[in-house]
Amino acid sequence: AQLVESGGGSVQAGGSLRLSCVAFGYSVSMTCLGWFRQVPGKDRDRIATIDTDGRTTYAESVKGRFTISRDNTKNSLYLQMNSLKPEDTAMYYCATLVRTGALCGGVSRWGQGTQVTVTS
Repeated sequence: AQLVESGGGSVQAGGSLRLSCVAFGYSVSMTCLGWFRQVPGKDRDRIATIDTDGRTTYAESVKGRFTISRDNTKNSLYLQMNSLKPEDTAMYYCATLVRTGALCGGVSRWGQGTQVTVTS
């Protein structure tokens, strides 16, 4: 069982990218899902989550620019990133999350990551 991200790359500031994450070997339809990002030397930060009912949360740094979505028929998670900034440069990871009551909690599985580079 694994999560595989794709869609990363290099883009100029102001541009857009769409990240995808596909789960292989198991269904994620009843699982909270999330996107995280990490730059070298810093912690991995949670930037967006989506629960099984489609409710979403966003970090302040990406709110209004990024949109998380899921397609259970494709066992997939997406992150549409618009108005990208150089500070969005990072390795982006998808993850399955443990459901903690009404909230999406800790990570149960990580993807391998996809690099996003935003140039000024």
